Amino acid sequence: MHSCAVRLELYIPAAQSLKSKRAVLRPHVERLRKLASLSVAEVGNHDFWQRASLGVAIVAPDAAQLDSLIERVRRYFDDQVDVELLEVAISYLEEP
Repeated sequence: MHSCAVRLELYIPAAQSLKSKRAVLRPHVERLRKLASLSVAEVGNHDFWQRASLGVAIVAPDAAQLDSLIERVRRYFDDQVDVELLEVAISYLEEP
């Protein structure tokens, strides 16, 4: 089993309030969850209108599939027009 935690730093240019930020983020979080049964949560920048940090937990049976899922998450945000992916940080988790 291979797993990692991915932190995505996002810029949301159209957000003019925390409420509008949440309205933009909510569909993306739901789509990511359905993309490959991923666990997704907003993990930072809660008080900033145009910034968001999402945490994504990914588990796969082998390293190749794990890398493929990470790439799918990156490509998902590359295709979006309402959010800009600023940074991706990956922490690989080792098996005990």
